Amino acid sequence: MARVHPQALSSSASSYVTSRQETFTIWMKSLVLSGKGCTVFDSNGQIVYRVDNYNCKCRNEVYLMDFTGKILFTIRRTKLKLSRLWEGYRSTSNEIHQQKPGFQVRKTSGISVGASSYEVILGLDKNQPCRYKIESWTSKSACKILDQFGGTIAEVKRKKSTCGVDLGNDVLTMVVEPNIDLSLIMGLIVVYSLIQNKM
Repeated sequence: MARVHPQALSSSASSYVTSRQETFTIWMKSLVLSGKGCTVFDSNGQIVYRVDNYNCKCRNEVYLMDFTGKILFTIRRTKLKLSRLWEGYRSTSNEIHQQKPGFQVRKTSGISVGASSYEVILGLDKNQPCRYKIESWTSKSACKILDQFGGTIAEVKRKKSTCGVDLGNDVLTMVVEPNIDLSLIMGLIVVYSLIQNKM
């Protein structure tokens, strides 16, 4: 297995947009002792994203960070009359855009037993909203993120070793299609994990 060590990301990764299909490993553990969160590794074993929730009892606000600890998204849960809404606020140069969230996630109704679907509204901070969807059928760990045309742009499932051995519930693999904002996709995966009580 490749060594795990934080290093400078390549220029394409530092802009958080993929130029090719990329595969990541998500370990549903925080690097902080007794903390909740997750750590994301690229295909070279380098840490690229992390979530460290120091207050394990409070999941109403968490931070998606890059490997240096820079906050990329602040993710907040808000309560509406009958449902819960998750909002992601993009951070730039250590400032959080408080006016409008970059995305919102809420559960959709009318889904069959065993399936879950969540509506994602993107671009609220730019006044050019578009819609994605997060869908899962088989387990709380596996999900797909679909674009507004129904195409899969990212998929998360339990990771298996090269010889086919399942590595457990807390080790996942994520495949992201080209020309996608990786930090946004990771923000949506964090929301999904929070909804499923995985963090």
